[in-house]
Formats: sequence, C-alpha cells, structure tokens
Amino acid sequence: MYVAIRLRGGVNARHDIKETLRLLRLNRVNHCVVVDETPHYKGMLQKVAGYIAWGEVSSESLALLLKHRGELARGVKLTDEYIREKTDYGSIDDFSLAVLRGDADLKDIPGLSPVFRLHPPRKGHRGIKKSYREGGALGYHGNEITRLIKKMR
Repeated sequence: MYVAIRLRGGVNARHDIKETLRLLRLNRVNHCVVVDETPHYKGMLQKVAGYIAWGEVSSESLALLLKHRGELARGVKLTDEYIREKTDYGSIDDFSLAVLRGDADLKDIPGLSPVFRLHPPRKGHRGIKKSYREGGALGYHGNEITRLIKKMR
C-alpha cells in the first residue's frame, strides 16, 4: 500500500493537477491518504509528485497513523476498544498488519475517515520546492516515508 501526504498548496497549479489531488482526497496541505498499490493509483501519484510526498507504508507507520490521527465521526479518536468491538481484530496493530497483508481494508472500520489530518512536521520540511532525490521533501520516498510520518504524527 502507498501513503501520500500533500505538502504544497494548489495556487497556480494546472487544472489536471488539482483534479487529480481532488480524486486522491488530498484537498488540503498536511492531509494524508492510504491507497492500494495499483497501476492507476501509482500513475496518479506520479502525476502530482510535485505537490505530495509518497511511498510504501509499513505496518508500524500505518498503526501510528491510525492511533494518533485516526478519526471517527465528529472528531472521535480511533481506539483499540472500538477496533475490538467493530472488527475481528484485537488491536490497532493487529488490524494494520491485516490491512498490509490484504486480509482487511480500512473501509472495514465503520465511520473511519479515509483522510488523516496530520500535524506540520516537527523541525520543518527539508524543502517543498525540491524532490526527495535532490534533498527536498517532494515525490517518491520509498520506505523512507516512515520518517516523515513520524515527524507529522
């Protein structure tokens, strides 16, 4: 699975870039989504790579997102008790492992928001005008997206 975090705003962006960000549900800066590893999503992520950071999510990172930024209706935080009550899994960690294995989906949690609203990164970005390969924060991070998620938890 891929995780995508929007880092730049949409002022002066082309219409097709804005539309792709909307389809990914990345409507605001510091919003994060988790998407499947399909060629369609990969193409969408590559198209808007100048506005987002993305990479492969690990089970620890997904569990961190669900624990710290998982929200139900009206801003209620996601808890282990809610996971035990509504799913067949004992904790958020077990559920995140099942999601990465493909046994479960984030939609299995009733009322979970598909967008995670993250905090701006502690100690700042590496730069939002350069790609990750050039020393910035934009584009494909691979497994190193975990560092950015921890900074923005």
